Amino acid sequence: MEALLGTYVMGIGEAEAFSERLKRELLALEAANVHAILESEPLIDEVLQGLEAATNCVDDMDEWLGIFNVKLRHMREDIESIETRNNKLEMQSVNNRALIEELDKLLLGLRVPSEYAACLTGGLFDEARMLQNVEACEWLAGALRSLDVPNLDPIYANMRAVKEKRAELEKLKSTFVRRASEFLRNYFSSLVEFMISDKSYFSQRGQLKRPDHADLRYKCRTYARLLQHLKSLDKNCLGPLRKAYCDSLNLLLRREAREFANELRASTKASRNPTVWLEASAGSGQNVNAADTSTVSEAYAKMLTIFIPLLVDESSFFAHFMCFEVPALVPPGGTANGDKSDDTNDDDLGIMDIDDNDSKAGKNSGELAALNESLQNLLDGIQEDFYAVVDWAYKIDPLRCISMHGITERYLSGQKADAAGFVRLLLGDLESRISMQFSRFVDEACHQIERNERNVRQIGVLSYIPRFATLATRMEQYIQGQSRDLVDQAYTKFVSIMFVTLEKIAQTEPKYADLFLLENYAAFQNSLYDLANVVPTLAKFYHQASEAYEQACTRHISMIIYYQFERLFQFARRIEDLMYTIPPEEIPFQLGLAKMDLRKMLKSSLSGLDKSITAMYKKLQKNMTSEELLPSLWDKCKKEFLDKYESFAQLVAKIYPTETIPTVVEMRDLLASM
Repeated sequence: MEALLGTYVMGIGEAEAFSERLKRELLALEAANVHAILESEPLIDEVLQGLEAATNCVDDMDEWLGIFNVKLRHMREDIESIETRNNKLEMQSVNNRALIEELDKLLLGLRVPSEYAACLTGGLFDEARMLQNVEACEWLAGALRSLDVPNLDPIYANMRAVKEKRAELEKLKSTFVRRASEFLRNYFSSLVEFMISDKSYFSQRGQLKRPDHADLRYKCRTYARLLQHLKSLDKNCLGPLRKAYCDSLNLLLRREAREFANELRASTKASRNPTVWLEASAGSGQNVNAADTSTVSEAYAKMLTIFIPLLVDESSFFAHFMCFEVPALVPPGGTANGDKSDDTNDDDLGIMDIDDNDSKAGKNSGELAALNESLQNLLDGIQEDFYAVVDWAYKIDPLRCISMHGITERYLSGQKADAAGFVRLLLGDLESRISMQFSRFVDEACHQIERNERNVRQIGVLSYIPRFATLATRMEQYIQGQSRDLVDQAYTKFVSIMFVTLEKIAQTEPKYADLFLLENYAAFQNSLYDLANVVPTLAKFYHQASEAYEQACTRHISMIIYYQFERLFQFARRIEDLMYTIPPEEIPFQLGLAKMDLRKMLKSSLSGLDKSITAMYKKLQKNMTSEELLPSLWDKCKKEFLDKYESFAQLVAKIYPTETIPTVVEMRDLLASM
């Protein structure tokens, strides 16, 4: 083309010619090409055949490649599926191995050792086999705990095998608890029956025997650990066991107390003192030499000394032995009441709490209430033998109630432990019983006092006045410790009744009432002078009697003075009455108060004055049975007379200044000379 183009000199004017030429040459060239193609038809056919064959091969290859692609895709999917299944199988294999290990562990925990199963279902409970029983209990408790959440995984809790095994263990537990409870109930009963059947355990004729429970507690301690395990297995089983123990031991304690109390009363020698201290008909000196009854108080004290520590120890041992969650009865190193028995470790079972939380629940009020209810069953009825000793002592000497009250109060103040509740109740009931008996004595003595007023006429000092002093002296000798209040209450009741009765008797003879009162109040003071100096309650009544004595003296002396000098002091009284209404200078002009009337009255009253005074002395002396009171009464009488006469003289000097009467000094000299 370049050569062809180069042969032409091209210009714008030749473009059409050039285009025509190109068309002609193109046609010529295409014709030549067609000619050439037509000449090479065989070759073309061969090429076409080759191309067709190649096309067929390509189509076949494409079909094969599509088939291979599908197969490869399926193979890839199969491989992926196989890999997935293989991974799952590997994970399942790992999980199965872990599950088998877990199940092996679970089955190991669910397996019941044959030796424990035999022990729990049919083993003996003798002392030699207690270790095996305790081990079996510990295993059973641990096995039951291991089947509870959170010790057991919650996912296992509902497994049938676990439920069945739990049911099997519960059956084992109930069987063992039933067998052990039945054995212990029979064991407690047999122990007590053996002791009761042997009379050497108890006090006998001529021999007081201190109860000794050391052997009993030693045998019970053998089963203390078993009881703790029973509590951990089934807390409800302890109720019947506690009741069985209480019922059995109650028989023993009551028998010991009854035999001891009977022999104590039989061996105590004491003469019975009369209970009538203040009766009017009794001889005045009957109680002065009352018999010594101190042995009665000593016997009662011995009863408490022996049995109160025993009961406290039994309560403490019972509380610990029967697994009550309460504080100890007696603090370490302490004693029940100051007199500890020889067996100092009876309440120490030598074991540790199974559950560490037990010690933290010591203040459980419900447990404390249950303990006190059990102690009521354990010790109920024993109080009757204490009552019998109190009643016996009261019959011998009622005043011994005072010393017994003090002894009881001392023991009661020593019982501060919460778990000794029944012992405190027992001592409180004893104190009430003693107070009741003493109140009986006080009431009877008060009735004896009141019976005095039934007599026809009473003169002189009543018999109960000096007898009360003797009684009070005796009561003071018996006071011990806290019995002061008891005695003071009795004094208050006695003296109140004495004074009331005294006033009532005095009213039966008004003429001699004041003389009767002053003699008795004086006798009361004289007889109680020493005691009133040391006993505040009696000092109060001493002062009360002193005031009543002074009032009675004043009334009696005034009566005697007015009786002997009636006109003199009536004249003075009329003047005093008029001075309230009219001036003094007008009084001499009143009817019956003129100077002439004054002279007549003075003549009749003061003539023979020495005889009048002597008559007054005799009047004072008349009917008086207590001669020792006469000098002091006569001195009071003279002083009272002089005071009244001095008032009269002042009135006369004021109203009748010109009249002369004997002076006070002359009157005093006259009285002094007589």
